[in-house]
Amino acid sequence: MDAELFDCLQVNLAAHADRLHGAGTHLLLGAGLRFRPAPGPLGLPTVERGVRAQLTEATRRLGLMAGEPHTAASAADLTPADGCYVVADAFHLPWVPYYRQRHMEHSFLLENDGRDGVLIRDSYHNETPWGIARPGRWTLTRQEFAAAVPGPALAVRLEAGHAPAATGPEADFADPHAVDAYADAYRQHPDRTAALRQLTLETWLLARARELHAAYLRHTGRLPDGDAPQAHLTAWKKLTEQVYLAHRRVERGRPEPQGLTGRLAALLHADPRIFGHSTGLEPTAPAARTPEPQPHGVPEDLRRAVAATAARVLGTDEATLLAGAAFDSVPSFSSFRVVEIVERLESELGIEFAADDLAPENLHHVDAVCRVVRRSNDGGAPRALALDGEGR
Repeated sequence: MDAELFDCLQVNLAAHADRLHGAGTHLLLGAGLRFRPAPGPLGLPTVERGVRAQLTEATRRLGLMAGEPHTAASAADLTPADGCYVVADAFHLPWVPYYRQRHMEHSFLLENDGRDGVLIRDSYHNETPWGIARPGRWTLTRQEFAAAVPGPALAVRLEAGHAPAATGPEADFADPHAVDAYADAYRQHPDRTAALRQLTLETWLLARARELHAAYLRHTGRLPDGDAPQAHLTAWKKLTEQVYLAHRRVERGRPEPQGLTGRLAALLHADPRIFGHSTGLEPTAPAARTPEPQPHGVPEDLRRAVAATAARVLGTDEATLLAGAAFDSVPSFSSFRVVEIVERLESELGIEFAADDLAPENLHHVDAVCRVVRRSNDGGAPRALALDGEGR
């Protein structure tokens, strides 16, 4: 199962459905693509769906039967069993990187370990500022589990229902005016740090949902032909990366890049057409901007300095990056690594990247980053390189 397609509430429903009905069942959760934002925190709209909505969707599509969800006061009120699906506060869960870092709902499957402890199954896959989350199994003693769930948790028993079957793809899109209103809410919100923090989550959820829908369409032979679907998915990933980078910059009191919500609206408007659900109502998304020709002659000492920094962050060979390999071709690449590369270069070279240069097309190759560095320094030699012609 490609666990990267799911959020932290979906993923363990999908994994359990595969255990009950066979590999590939999880893709049925991608049959529907929707954009129906609801009122969310800070007066901002959100596409995030709660656990009960996720359970309803999973039981409808994945051949699961769910018992009545109940709230347990603590770990002592949870009974491990096959198919025991639990949602608790990730802040207390020692196997996830959110442990003692962030309060948020997180799901797992709770089973007996055959001895005196409990077995945790968690298929979540994600990169976070505090480390990586990867699918796995963890055995906890009863004391450790009591510490992991010290307060309320939602629990439900999942069992096999009728074998699920692929259905025709479904789409539920808001009208174009609602799309523009969604984007405008984030553009106009006065607390820019809070708005970009929430928008980071929104774009992450939107991008994963579209990856899942495309995987379902591909699995059922319904993905439209041509390069457009993959280009669209790539554009969603790049927007997610840029929004996270913007959030980190604004947190530090720096200006945000312009045009983020314009990109967001354009991608949302394009969804129905790209995935073959065109309603005839959505406006045509603007054509992708063609990058302006860039000057040649990037100094070799600057290329080596940028490559060395990026290689250290990504854990790869400097020569590979100097030869033209894209940063996102390295397995360890993520939006968090891009932020680290930018921040290290700013510190090492004594510069500050211009806000509008913080776009993925400028930050994934050594030479592209070098051009941004030169623009950031108004064409002069960066501080660290002015000391030594060899770039040391």
